Amino acid sequence: MAQILVIEDDPLIRETLAYSLKGAGFDVATAENGTDGLALLKDSNADLVLLDLLLPEIDGFEVCKNIRSFNEDVPVIMITALDDRQSKLKGFSLGADDYITKPFSVEELVARINANLKRTLKLNNQPTVIELGDIKIDPAKHSVAVDGKEISLRLKEFQLLHVLASKPGALFTRQDLAARVWGQEFYSSSRTIDVHIRRIRNKIEEHSHFSYIQTVHGLGYKFQAEEKIPCG
Repeated sequence: MAQILVIEDDPLIRETLAYSLKGAGFDVATAENGTDGLALLKDSNADLVLLDLLLPEIDGFEVCKNIRSFNEDVPVIMITALDDRQSKLKGFSLGADDYITKPFSVEELVARINANLKRTLKLNNQPTVIELGDIKIDPAKHSVAVDGKEISLRLKEFQLLHVLASKPGALFTRQDLAARVWGQEFYSSSRTIDVHIRRIRNKIEEHSHFSYIQTVHGLGYKFQAEEKIPCG
């Protein structure tokens, strides 16, 4: 039974969510503010976080940022009345896995929860170690090493790298990557994908003899080891 942590300050919404999710077969813990929610997450084995954005004292964006500082793996679904594009982009850039706007149906919420839990389970159950050039990607350990040196990647960075590296030489459009990593076919912004790719490149190629993530202009990205040509 998956445990869902609901961080929501409105008591009616919080109690309704808890009741509905318990009815759908989940174990549910609740917190009425960001501070309590963060403390509860650190002390629990929550499998997913439902996070309201308009929280008192510490808003949901800051809570998400704090979650990612100590837990890269737990899926975070933001629930909010803010449906503007900038809020969504900010949420994803801070590490949110999904974003659902109020009002929403319980059926849609449960479907989003199950989809995110399924992707997390699939990622954690990937046993194949990928080695190419001087990079080693171990999905089971959630680790990346370049020339024997461990590289720290955020969850979404690791997921993007793993998707690309799982099929060396294959072209992935930005829409492909968004659907595979965020699980949202309607998610159309290329900016978040490009920002994540740039961060991955900076981390894995800084001390490598290879360049790995190749841009196919106007189409997307592919992963292949290309030895760097020394300057001079």
